[in-house]
Amino acid sequence: MENCGELSNFILTNNTLRKMERFTGDIDAKADSKGRVFIPAVFRKILQKMEDPRLIMRKDIYKDCLILYTRISWEEELDRVRAKLNMHNEEHRQFYRQYMRDTETIEMDANGRILIPKKYLLKAHINKEVQFLGMDDCIEVWSPSVFKDSLADNETFKDQARAFLGQ
Repeated sequence: MENCGELSNFILTNNTLRKMERFTGDIDAKADSKGRVFIPAVFRKILQKMEDPRLIMRKDIYKDCLILYTRISWEEELDRVRAKLNMHNEEHRQFYRQYMRDTETIEMDANGRILIPKKYLLKAHINKEVQFLGMDDCIEVWSPSVFKDSLADNETFKDQARAFLGQ
């Protein structure tokens, strides 16, 4: 394989290489009093095609939201993080410890719901309303008001598009 970079969006299932579907969309949902919320159907369909539909939940480092990774994307994330760290360096190890601290395995029930543990609901300021945002290889879970406040205004977004993507 000459260009291994092209394989990054493929997954191996039953010895067959197939393109990994990406999470896209901005979907509103509601959590019940126990913190259970239905994974949006468009995301659930992608997860149900995977051999291991478990999710890894972690609190985002920069924003008050949660990130849901598939097992495959989580393993890739860990590989990227570990490649930048020396586990024999005390500061690196401390960072990795804190990075892993807010991480938990989450499973969908038979009805397509996940239980967001109370500590994560508090960290993301989620009460009843939940906003799911497909972010390619992961799903962000937001409080709608926190999400709205995190967005750039239209002019700033246009400036960022020009700066980041070119004209």
